[in-house]
Amino acid sequence: MNNAITPIVSIAGRVMLATIFVLSAVGNKIPNFDGVAGYMASVGVPAPHFLLAGAILFLIVGGASVAAGFYARIGASLLLVFLVLATYYFHDFWNLEGQEAQMQTIQFMKNLSMAGAMVYIIANGSGAGSLDGSYAAQRETIATNELLEASKG
Repeated sequence: MNNAITPIVSIAGRVMLATIFVLSAVGNKIPNFDGVAGYMASVGVPAPHFLLAGAILFLIVGGASVAAGFYARIGASLLLVFLVLATYYFHDFWNLEGQEAQMQTIQFMKNLSMAGAMVYIIANGSGAGSLDGSYAAQRETIATNELLEASKG
């Protein structure tokens, strides 16, 4: 890929990936907090109000972190934890039959693909055009300059 567009494509990919998480928190979970907590309780989630607050925090912080590429591995880890728990509690197609089993299988697979993306970010970092990459480049430049100065002395 052309080096000039790599950062743009990388940023666009991270933002697209993170959008579902942030919008889920601010567009659904926060405005419908009690209703969502009630639904969580109905499917057996313990301490639903507490865990919903944690989920909202994970979604916003993790989503923003991945989108900006700032401590993206940590942000992706937060989102991975969210995905594993949400998938287990809410998309248990193995306990269902018929149309509902089919619908929850689709949701399970969607979450599985997003979990794969989080594992990829955890393993490989946030890519071009990220704040993590900018800081790494700055640290490398400083270290190189320090080595050059030390070799002169």
